[in-house]
Amino acid sequence: MNPSAVLIFCLMILTLSGTQGIPLFRTTRCVCIEISDQPVNPKSLEKLEVIPASQSCPHVEIIATMKKNGEKRCLNTKSKTVKNILKAISKERSKRSP
Repeated sequence: MNPSAVLIFCLMILTLSGTQGIPLFRTTRCVCIEISDQPVNPKSLEKLEVIPASQSCPHVEIIATMKKNGEKRCLNTKSKTVKNILKAISKERSKRSP
């Protein structure tokens, strides 16, 4: 076998194995760009979306849609108020399920 052909073959294998598993883009795509620290009244919420952490966004995101004007706010997941709202919702859901 030709030594230059073997060398080229080995270089191709090394090059291909070195690029395996490297992501092309390293950007995160989170829905929430800004997080609101304003207190939220649970009675003023129309809808609450919880978006779990994923490969595209490392954070859990909570998006509240307000009844009055349809405004969407990203809530602080570490806020005590938000944690209490989530507890109340999960409690309500557990009562509904048989």
